[in-house]
Amino acid sequence: MKHHAFSARLTGALLAASLSGPVTAGPGHDHDDAPQASSGSASPRFEAVSDAFELVGILDGKRLTLYLDRADDNSPVPNAKLEVEFGSVKLQLADKGDGVFEAELNEAPAPGVTPVTAVVAVGAESDLLAGELDIHADDHGEEASDAWSARSIVSAAGLGVGAVALLAVIGWGAHRALAGRREGAAR
Repeated sequence: MKHHAFSARLTGALLAASLSGPVTAGPGHDHDDAPQASSGSASPRFEAVSDAFELVGILDGKRLTLYLDRADDNSPVPNAKLEVEFGSVKLQLADKGDGVFEAELNEAPAPGVTPVTAVVAVGAESDLLAGELDIHADDHGEEASDAWSARSIVSAAGLGVGAVALLAVIGWGAHRALAGRREGAAR
């Protein structure tokens, strides 16, 4: 009986160990703050914050989408006037309503840091916001999906090793229990 209790504890410990290995979600299911682009990498973005406003810009190729919110409660800022300089270019913005603006750039920005300044005016209230869009060369390549593949392989291997170990312990325990029954029956 002591042997059976030990086997049950060992089996439970191995099961817990096999389930506690590294586990990662698939593309689009990891629930990071950054939405996933179709290539598996996050779209470049910037944030500019003041005491009153927060401006978040998300770059998708040549399209820049801007979200203007109140800093204190993240509510959209409707009816705002927004002027944005992206690098040294003053952008032509399309107001999509509810604090969302879009601009089409002449060309996709090259890797590096691009300064962004914005002037926000809502009624009698106005503010100056500043931020930087930092684009790395590896943000758009296969390196992100290669890293994803490596994580997936390591996770699957860890779970596979745990499952094999668990099955081995269960088989060993069953073999020992059967041998014990045969030995008891022979007496």
